[in-house]
Amino acid sequence: MSSWIRWQESLWPSPGDGDSLWRPWGGRVERFLPYALLALSTVLVLLISGHAPAVTLGLAGIAAVWLLVSVTLVPPRWAEHPVVIAVSFIGLVTIAAVLEAHDTVFLVFMITGFFEAMRLRPAPLALTGVFVVSALINTIPNGGPLSAFADQPALWTVVTLVQTAAVGGGGLVSAAMARQHAERKRVLDELAAAQEENAGLQRQLLSRARETGVLDERQRLSQEIHDTLAQGFTGIITQLEAAVVAKGDPAEWRRHVDTAQALARENLTAARRSVRALGPQSLAAATLPDALDEVSRLWSGRTGVEVRFTTTGTARALHPEIEATLLRITQEALTNVEKHAAATIVGLTLSYMADQVTVDVRDNGGGFDPGAAVSPAEGGFGVPGMRARVARLAGTLNLESEPGGGTAVSANLPAIALEART
Repeated sequence: MSSWIRWQESLWPSPGDGDSLWRPWGGRVERFLPYALLALSTVLVLLISGHAPAVTLGLAGIAAVWLLVSVTLVPPRWAEHPVVIAVSFIGLVTIAAVLEAHDTVFLVFMITGFFEAMRLRPAPLALTGVFVVSALINTIPNGGPLSAFADQPALWTVVTLVQTAAVGGGGLVSAAMARQHAERKRVLDELAAAQEENAGLQRQLLSRARETGVLDERQRLSQEIHDTLAQGFTGIITQLEAAVVAKGDPAEWRRHVDTAQALARENLTAARRSVRALGPQSLAAATLPDALDEVSRLWSGRTGVEVRFTTTGTARALHPEIEATLLRITQEALTNVEKHAAATIVGLTLSYMADQVTVDVRDNGGGFDPGAAVSPAEGGFGVPGMRARVARLAGTLNLESEPGGGTAVSANLPAIALEART
């Protein structure tokens, strides 16, 4: 909130349910304005009139004491009580009328009566108070209300009603504006609280995702070791044992040893790939679009499958958990294409939207029946693993495929900005 709005609120507090009609024009102003008007009118009377200064100062002193007792020193819990406001109004208007009768210049102080009148409740009573003050201001210089209205009732009635409508209408408009301001402030406060709560939930979500991700990564590596390294070592041992048995046949012995060497090289490559998979190294010094471009390019060079990578929307830095998950989803989807799809072309799209980010991986391979996908309990990782990754971050994973029709995998996550990092 700007300093200008804070300054306005300090002068014009927003009204509550029980505040008066004039309250938006009150606040701190109503504490010093009556004294200022009284002092101004008193000084003017002393300077330009021929009245006895003692009388003028005495009447002004009585008015000041009344303001002190009925306005300034009233405890806050009583200040808005209807009876207290009514007594304050009657006393103030009576004293102001005496002062104006003493000298017309004191009508400057009588203006304070409008402020007190508009504090009356309900609104019809406030307008009645404004009418009384208006009548006194206009008629006291002309002999008083009884004399003025008796001589020219139509004129003074019209003048008083017009002034009452103007002042009362201004108070109504001010009150309506203050209520609107209070409502806007309430809505903005609620919105700010909701945003803060949402940010807190996002931080908790990401924290849980990190904790859960450690266990999931261990499970993934265990599965990968079982599927690749363990099987590779088993194959190497089998080939070496066969070589021992065939040591009398040099050709057969050489074939088993060469096979064991080939398996060892493949296992070494798999081991290095597992080590790289421990952390998203591609994101260490690159943006997510650059990392996906590099991953797809290297994968295409290794497999010979063409990858068409595109980015839509305005790329921006996201929370590391979001970017790492999208990278892992892409790697897993490409691995599945390599293992199962027999595809020749893969389309990879990274889409940035207002509050979401999506990765789509599409291939023209053989496809499969999604209902028959292998679950982690049955020894696979693939699709169930990807679903688990996005679910931890309140995202969704959609998979479309059919035998002979290719496969499309779409991972959608909330686009949590980098500033949300904890």
